[in-house]
Amino acid sequence: MADDGDGPRWTQVSRAGPWGAASAYGGAAVMCLCGPVMLGSALLGAANLLVMGIVFTVVCLPLGLALWGITAVERAQTRRLDTVGMPATAEITELSCWDDGDEVGFTVGLRVSGPGIATFETHWRRSYHSALRVGLRLTAVVDPPSGSFRVEIR
Repeated sequence: MADDGDGPRWTQVSRAGPWGAASAYGGAAVMCLCGPVMLGSALLGAANLLVMGIVFTVVCLPLGLALWGITAVERAQTRRLDTVGMPATAEITELSCWDDGDEVGFTVGLRVSGPGIATFETHWRRSYHSALRVGLRLTAVVDPPSGSFRVEIR
């Protein structure tokens, strides 16, 4: 947990997508393998895929490795929260819309508190959800030593 002078900086952790980490790892594996498979096809067969194989290898392999690494870190954070996280309540204190051109959603102001946890305020950017409103209390899990938390919305 970083301390920037104004207090600790908290990190919001989310589960690895709606289908879990398996789909993220699968997508990373496909990205890593598509270029080398094209190169192999071009070298072993008469396929005209050499240039595309080189381009896909140079572009997709690093992206696939990055996705794999991000998924591994997120899984480790989720496992830590599941293991040592303390139950808490996250109350929505402010709600504003954001639109950065590619994505639209809410910036949610949260006040997180619970037994044995120093109350803190943070912001959470997420996609639109019809249940979100100021004053709503959500279930949260907090790991104070690592400075991470997860908010559950059903």
